[in-house]
Amino acid sequence: MAATIKIFIIVLFLGLISQGYGQSCSLNDLYVSVAKAGSFIQGKPEWEVTIVNNCMCKQENVKLNCSGFQTVDIIDPSVLNISGNVCLVNSGKPITSNDPFTFKYAWYYLFQLTPINSTVVCA
Repeated sequence: MAATIKIFIIVLFLGLISQGYGQSCSLNDLYVSVAKAGSFIQGKPEWEVTIVNNCMCKQENVKLNCSGFQTVDIIDPSVLNISGNVCLVNSGKPITSNDPFTFKYAWYYLFQLTPINSTVVCA
């Protein structure tokens, strides 16, 4: 009986631990922040966008809602590929939990860039 309880506790513990490493990851684990970078380009403030993945799994093919997005600064399409109101981040390459992805743009005001799609990849 005691051995059965120990096994149950071990299985329960392992199940709880694995939640952070597996299927519970979602688009909600991507956090996008925008802050002034401190410089100006063509008279417009420069903004730095940081995308953080709060999931232990990688998230690739990250797409943001870029409705109305504009910049006077040229952004390499491998960094942010703009197609209509959707932007593909980092050429679809993974964003990992230990490596936030950043880029900059210059415009009069900040844009609320929100994640609309990603693919969760757990190893």
